[in-house]
Amino acid sequence: MRAAVYTQYGAPDVLNIKQLDQPTPEDTDLLIKVHATSVTTGDCNIRGFVFVPDGFKFLTRLAMGLRKPRKAVLGLEFAGEVEAVGKNVTRFNVGDQVFGLDGSKLGAYAEYKVISQDAGVTRKPHNLSYEDAVAIPNGALTAFTFLQKLTTLQNGDRILINGASGSIGTAAVQIAKHLGSHVTGVCSTKNLDLVRSLGADNVIDYTQDDFTRNGQTYDMIFDTVGKSSFEACKPALTAQGRYLTSAGGLREFRQMFWTAMRGGKKVITGVSSEKQEDLEIIRDWVEAGVLKPVIDRCYPLEEIVEAHRYVDSGHKRGNVVITV
Repeated sequence: MRAAVYTQYGAPDVLNIKQLDQPTPEDTDLLIKVHATSVTTGDCNIRGFVFVPDGFKFLTRLAMGLRKPRKAVLGLEFAGEVEAVGKNVTRFNVGDQVFGLDGSKLGAYAEYKVISQDAGVTRKPHNLSYEDAVAIPNGALTAFTFLQKLTTLQNGDRILINGASGSIGTAAVQIAKHLGSHVTGVCSTKNLDLVRSLGADNVIDYTQDDFTRNGQTYDMIFDTVGKSSFEACKPALTAQGRYLTSAGGLREFRQMFWTAMRGGKKVITGVSSEKQEDLEIIRDWVEAGVLKPVIDRCYPLEEIVEAHRYVDSGHKRGNVVITV
């Protein structure tokens, strides 16, 4: 099978298209013929530590391989068709159209990948193509985790989403509106119309206005890009406001511990869910029209280096998709 392989950390050029043996599913595994994958900031972090928060670069390298990568094929998100199943698989059948993500085994930058039937995989939304479906799991599950599992966004809450035009941000705007909140999105000038189209009540152009200094307050500030800080955002939070960051480093984890021990404003950070049942909620929202994918660019697998280079720039809107 064709696969994008890397054997050392570094710039996008470390990725090369090679032929590998097709993986074999074990008893509770699915073998998926991958039709589409994506380039997430997570993939870029594992390849070259591009967006890894302060204090976590060594830990990331330790987890993924200290001297060289333990896993040669990247790719968190996938959408494709079940090609074969292990003898004990009960949840899926050959021919099922599925989508999901696999942060532990990766492997979606290939024509085939194996995943447990109990992991982050479920039936693909019937109203999306493979290319559209693969733009959903990572951003939507991260937004869902922070807005509904690590804390609970309530109907009527005022929320500001920093980085509202990115993969997590575009999903967060849509989910927050679905949950009945008043949404303010922060993005660059070129993305104002996009964020409005996703349902934001207000938009702030960060090149023209500093949301931490304009006198407005919010019940929740969700920083999806790691470009703010709790200290800077305190004046913009209500008395019991929550500062969420999906790109939290050691500083934010320490702040979360200390703010949890006393009343008032809180810091919340953590790790995104990959649970199948959460992905099924996301799928149902997609099929109900609550969530729609936002795709910036689409590349063939052979142009994976160019796709990574573009995501490394930090200027993508929504998601970057790879057709396999």
